[in-house]
Amino acid sequence: MKPPFKFDFRAQLKDACRKLNSRVGSVSVNLPFLSFSLNPDDLEQRVAREIVIRMSDRRVLNAFECCDNCIDQALSSLQEIRRILVDKQVELAGAPDSPLYLLIELQVEAIRQFLTFEQRLNESAPPESALIDDPSDFRRPPLVREKYFAALEMLRAHLHRCLVQESKIADTAIPKISDHMRYDDAWQLEAYEKPTFLEKNNA
Repeated sequence: MKPPFKFDFRAQLKDACRKLNSRVGSVSVNLPFLSFSLNPDDLEQRVAREIVIRMSDRRVLNAFECCDNCIDQALSSLQEIRRILVDKQVELAGAPDSPLYLLIELQVEAIRQFLTFEQRLNESAPPESALIDDPSDFRRPPLVREKYFAALEMLRAHLHRCLVQESKIADTAIPKISDHMRYDDAWQLEAYEKPTFLEKNNA
């Protein structure tokens, strides 16, 4: 699907490039537009392992949405994921330059930007477009649902690919997520704003 909006992590990636590119380690981590290596410490491995286990059990990463009630459940699941991730950031508060801290930040920020997009999408719909036959299951008009599903697919892919990188730090496999809900490791770069410092370097 064509991305209905783009994630904007330019500030985070610029900061990461400055802090992390000089690191050398046994674990290779890939982000949109950037890659680096590290030797995770015990705290990073433990926190990463907890994230992998907790997130892989969330509904939004394990079930397709087909109606507005499902959408509501997915939005609730995203709020739960955000709470889990923020809690793990607090545990890493003493190491804000940690690669794992950055990965968590990219997940939290992606959820925030998705929820902002979803809110604006609903606000932009004409009032009369909500008058449909079955308001209990389809409160949102078709065009809103279509854009929402495209955005959710983009967010799911982003969260899953971050989870793959976190599983490398944790040195553990991702459990529970069904094969048909998994994504390949290649970042969908058209879904991200390209950092200007990379554009200058390639000029």
